[in-house]
Amino acid sequence: MTAVVSGVRSSAVWPVLFAVGVLAGLTAAGIGGMTLADALLATGLPNPGPVTTYGLPFVRAAGEIAAVVAVGSFMFAAFLVPPQQNGVLDADGYRALRVGTVASAVWTVAAALLVPLTVSDVTGQPLSTRLSPLDIWSVASLIETAGAWRWTAFLAAIVTVASIPVLRWSSTPLLFAGSLVTLLPLALTGHSSSGGSHDLATNSLLIHLVAAALWAGGLLALLVHALRGGGHADLAARRFSAVALWCFVAMALSGVINALVRMRPSDLFDSAYGALVIAKAVALCTLGAIGWWQRRHGVAALQADPQARRPLIRLALTEAVVFGLTFGVAVALGRTPPPPPPISNPSIPVVEIGYDFAGPPTVARVLFDWRFDLLLGTLAIVMAVVYLAGLRRLRRRGDTWPPGRTAAWLLGCLVLLFTTSSGIGRYMPVMFSMHMAAHMLLSMLVPILLVLGAPVTLALRALPTAGKDQPPGPREWLLAALHSRLSRFFTNPIVATVIFVAGFYGLYFGGIFDAAVNTHAAHVAMNVHFLLSGYLFYWVVIGVDPTPRPLPPLAKLGTVLASLPLHAFFGVVLMSTKSVLGEGFYKSLQLDWHTDLIGDQRLGGGIAWSAGELPLLIVVMALLVQWTRSDRRTAKRLDRAADRDDDAELAAYNAMLAELAKRDAR
Repeated sequence: MTAVVSGVRSSAVWPVLFAVGVLAGLTAAGIGGMTLADALLATGLPNPGPVTTYGLPFVRAAGEIAAVVAVGSFMFAAFLVPPQQNGVLDADGYRALRVGTVASAVWTVAAALLVPLTVSDVTGQPLSTRLSPLDIWSVASLIETAGAWRWTAFLAAIVTVASIPVLRWSSTPLLFAGSLVTLLPLALTGHSSSGGSHDLATNSLLIHLVAAALWAGGLLALLVHALRGGGHADLAARRFSAVALWCFVAMALSGVINALVRMRPSDLFDSAYGALVIAKAVALCTLGAIGWWQRRHGVAALQADPQARRPLIRLALTEAVVFGLTFGVAVALGRTPPPPPPISNPSIPVVEIGYDFAGPPTVARVLFDWRFDLLLGTLAIVMAVVYLAGLRRLRRRGDTWPPGRTAAWLLGCLVLLFTTSSGIGRYMPVMFSMHMAAHMLLSMLVPILLVLGAPVTLALRALPTAGKDQPPGPREWLLAALHSRLSRFFTNPIVATVIFVAGFYGLYFGGIFDAAVNTHAAHVAMNVHFLLSGYLFYWVVIGVDPTPRPLPPLAKLGTVLASLPLHAFFGVVLMSTKSVLGEGFYKSLQLDWHTDLIGDQRLGGGIAWSAGELPLLIVVMALLVQWTRSDRRTAKRLDRAADRDDDAELAAYNAMLAELAKRDAR
């Protein structure tokens, strides 16, 4: 029999989700039809026909609703409701998982449909009359947006298939991460991937998309849970409320940055693009107001009485409607041509990189000519703030924390900020030597400082325990991650070393750098790889935090020394090579102060060859300190054992020596 919750039948779950998707699609299609004339005038393409004109925005908006439902459902199963004691998902988590599977499948189909629709839109050819499947497949590889949708469909299909056999909680965080990855190709579409300042536009759009998916998806998953009368609704609402607050802040800030990059404030009131920006801002403010009211009434009512779901459902339904309208406006905004840029003839670096250069790099420009990295620069600041917040919690309890660890962590965050946002980060896309300097800092110096800060140990001490028979929280999730099979695999010293060292050779000598040097997304991916692979390697060899595979100090030192010749050999090979990596892209920038490409590459090889000296010194000092402390702990343990048994072990050893002496005398 169908359950009834606060007067709302749980059978309304799928109609509610379907209605939100249709609302988003109709809003996007309606606005897209009204702005069609401006779009055709801006692009100069013929009308692709009503199927593409209305079908593309409808499918995209409805598909994005499916994508956020998948993200929210997997997040709900992983973190908002607890599993059973044996690690198997309970009924609420399993239901959320199945909703995520269906939503991910819908997202796969929508992304696949968007490939031919995008080809039709870009070429101006009607989909139903002039384009065959063979034409679509051959043309899609030449259109960046269509290629992004193919990747989206492929990634979403993997998540869908991988989620079908899942029954245990341990796999749900991976599905949640995978569902977020399916959103990344979206950042390559629309206005943010081209034009001036597209580095800021793309980064802000990435933040905007992830925050929107977490907020909207989490809300819809919570609404579904409340309609079904699931358990732990008070816990789920409290946890989601904290997530929604930070998502609202991230969406607001990233949205403002993205709008300022695409237009001037004066364009808000005299262009269709500006009108849609205002509409989206009003919708976001409305969502923030509803969320605030939800926190004060709906969530508060659940905390007082877990069965009082009516206020939460009523406000969540209203919020879901506003989210549907907002997603429709956002899709229409992406299809509306922005106002013309103030610079009519931008330079080649502005078109290719997103910004211009005052001249060759100098000491002053490297130190003071900053361009803030919205992703890694923001990450550096957030990591420093969160670390200090954990330290503050320890001090309030009266616990101590080594000041050297704090200094190492904060210095690592500072170096990360400097590397990505100073003149090094600014010149990194156009000069191989600057790229290599950033590579060495991100993979060898920053990770060493961060692992010496012992963030996992701090988190385990600062986060509260869930308590016996209580739902697991962040501390328990962290412990589960540390002891997982995935963690044991990656912390194998051989695996960590291969990932760390193979990145050098595979990236630069495997053709990856040549193929990716001209895209901003590839530079972001490379920086993230440098940082994560370096952190993994140094966590294994000098990390203060516990690992699933603890190594003795001598084995750690041997791992470090074994990897050093590979680094030095890489630098030597790079200095002696005669072909220029990324030569076509560097020449296309036509920078008159950057013409000696082979000399700049040899300088980058010299940086790679010599960059291991300082990290090696820090690593050796850290290992010596850890070795000394390990010997001290062993000595104290032996002394305590001797006090307990009157030094029986030493007495037995002396007796053995005396017996050997007697035998030798005989």
